[in-house]
Order: sequence, then structure tokens, then C-alpha cells
Amino acid sequence: MADEDIARLKIDKSEAVIRPKKKKKLFRIFAATVLIALMLSLYLVGVFTPAVRVEAVNVAQVYPYQSFTLLNASGYVVAQRKAAVSSKVTGRLISLFVEEGSRIKKGQVIARLESEDVTALRAQAVANLQSARHGLDEAKAELQDAFLAFERQKELLSKGYVSKSDYDAAEARYKKAVGAVEVAQATIRANEAALRGADVQLEYTLVRAPFDAVVLTKNADVGDIITPIGAAANVQAAVVTVADMNSLQVEADVSESDLHQVKVGQPCEIQLDALPDTRFRGEIHMIVPTADRTKATVMVKVRFLDKDSRILPEMSAKVAFLSKQATAEDEKPHTAVNSAALIDRKGEKFVFLIQEDRVVEKPVKTREKFGDMVEIAEGLKTGDRVVLRPLSKLKNGSRIKIAEQ
Repeated sequence: MADEDIARLKIDKSEAVIRPKKKKKLFRIFAATVLIALMLSLYLVGVFTPAVRVEAVNVAQVYPYQSFTLLNASGYVVAQRKAAVSSKVTGRLISLFVEEGSRIKKGQVIARLESEDVTALRAQAVANLQSARHGLDEAKAELQDAFLAFERQKELLSKGYVSKSDYDAAEARYKKAVGAVEVAQATIRANEAALRGADVQLEYTLVRAPFDAVVLTKNADVGDIITPIGAAANVQAAVVTVADMNSLQVEADVSESDLHQVKVGQPCEIQLDALPDTRFRGEIHMIVPTADRTKATVMVKVRFLDKDSRILPEMSAKVAFLSKQATAEDEKPHTAVNSAALIDRKGEKFVFLIQEDRVVEKPVKTREKFGDMVEIAEGLKTGDRVVLRPLSKLKNGSRIKIAEQ
């Protein structure tokens, strides 16, 4: 009985073996399906698609006057009136009343040299002049007395009361007094000239502004020796360097081959590297009548029509020579992009906007055209990057690689 029960105890291996195999097969099918779907989706989003090599261009600010620009040139802002201000005499600098950026008026005292010796000479000249004037007063008094005595002797001689020798002595005294007055007057003139010379020497110890200007650099400090020559060691030839800001002009080099496109009075637009968002009106003031043989260029001076305190000497500048005067509307900036970056589909305009390593198809609205640039009314902003070419190989979401320019 017990043996029969034990004999019936068997393990049915058919289901144990078959069920795991079916489950394993189903798992493999599911995994393969998921993998295929994943790879298909990755392919559709471009993961396995090679990146398209493209040229990119920025959306920029353009000005309408650029469409009638004949020529562009670069140069620097230069003050046409500039001076290294010094003294006419050698001396130690004891006072300096200005610094860099100070605005000064013509004749204003900007520095002072030691002047004790010149002051003493002037005081001596004043004393000599006073002494000479007193001497003239004495000479005039003597002349008056000699004149009266001479007149008396003349009258007495006519009546026979005095001898001829007494008359001659009185006449000689009178003439001598006249000569003494003339000598005293000449002495006064000489001392007046000496005083004027001392005043000039004293004035030379004051350094004055030669014209209305702005101080560019301070070349000396209090205690330095200032001399007009400045050849010795530890000696300064100039106290300050100043420039007339109303004389600022752009000096630009124009190629000899392009010189026929410019003329005096021609309108220009000036852009300073320091002020990239501002355009300044200008016109050609002068074409310097000589060429630079090393560069094959001719210098053209362009003056500013509008003054601006932000314009400083030695700033880098770019000049656009125009065929006509720009209006206020022509000087307003417009957001624009190269027309080659636009795609036209049934009257609708698109661009491929670059976002990291992919492009997004972006609809835009355009306005007028400025040369090879088209104004963007809506859809893009200044600084955005779009694909310039090739456009036919791209679609929305395509991977790209920007070609180095």
C-alpha cells in the first residue's frame, strides 16, 4: 500500500520544461519589437542621420544708407588742433591747476613756474623807473629855474646892467637844463622798457592755454624742471597735451584706385568701434594732396556734422562714403538677414533657425530689401543664427555642423 503510493509520486516535467521556453521566446519577441521601435524613432529624429555641413549667418542690424554706399574705409579720429603746452623759459614747476579731462579756455593759467628771480628783477625795474621819474622832476625844476635866470639876464643885458659873460653863463645853464630834462625822459623810457621786459619774463613763468581745449595728457608733475628744449635727463619739455575737441576729424585711407569715387563735400556716415550702435553724419573736408607709396592710399579727412562728447581722439572709425545725403529714416537701424537664407513656399517665408546642433524651421515676415539683405518684420531678432546654405538638404530638426569660415 505504501509502495503503491510512493510509486504514484512522480513529477510531470513536460509543463515545467515547455512553459519557461515559451516565456523566454515571448520576452525575446517583445525586446526585439521595443528595440526596433526605439531605433526607428531615433532614426526618425535624426540620431543616425549624418550631420549636414552648413554655412551660417547672423541676423543683424542694417541701415538703409548702406544701399547707396559707394565705398568704405577705416581710420582714426584725430584732433586737427593739438598742442604740447610748455613754457618759454626754464624753471621748476610749482603749481599745476589741471588734470586729464579738464576743459580749459584760451588764456587760462594752467600751470606756474618758480618766479622769485624774475619777481626780484621786476621790483628792481620798478624802483629804477621811480628813481628816473624823480630825476625828471628835479631836471624840470632846474630847467624852470635856469629859464627864469636866463630871461632875467637877457632883459638886464638889453639895458646894459650886466656883462655879456653873465648872459652867456645863464644861457649855457639853461641849455644844460634842457638837455638834463631830455636825458631824464630818456632814462624813464629805458626803465619803462626794462619793466615791460620784466613783466614779460614774469608772464613766461605762467603756462596758459593756447585755445579752448581739453587736456589729453599730463606730461609733468609739480617739482619737475620744465624747459622749452627738454633735451636733458629728468627734464620735461611739455606740461600738458591739449586738443580742441571741435576740430576732431576722421583721417581715413582710401585706395588710389577708388579715389575717383570721393570728392570734397561728399556726404559720409561715420561709425566708431567704441560706439557701435551710433552713426554720425559727416562730410569730406579735405583730400590730402599726396599719396602713401607704401600703401598706395591717399588720406581723406572727414569732419563730423554733429558734435558728441563721447567722440575722443585716436578712436578707431569706419567711414561709408555715400552717393547722396542720408535722411533721418535712412539712419534708423532695421533687423535684416541675408536674402539667400530665406525659403519661399507658396508665398510663405521660412528660415532654418540654428538651435545648438539642430535647425528649426521658423516662419518669418519680411519687408523691404536693402541690397542683399531683407528686413525681418517678425519671427527673428538681432543675433539669431540661421542657415545660409545648403537649404535643400535640410528639414525641420535636422542635425547640422557649422562650417568654419
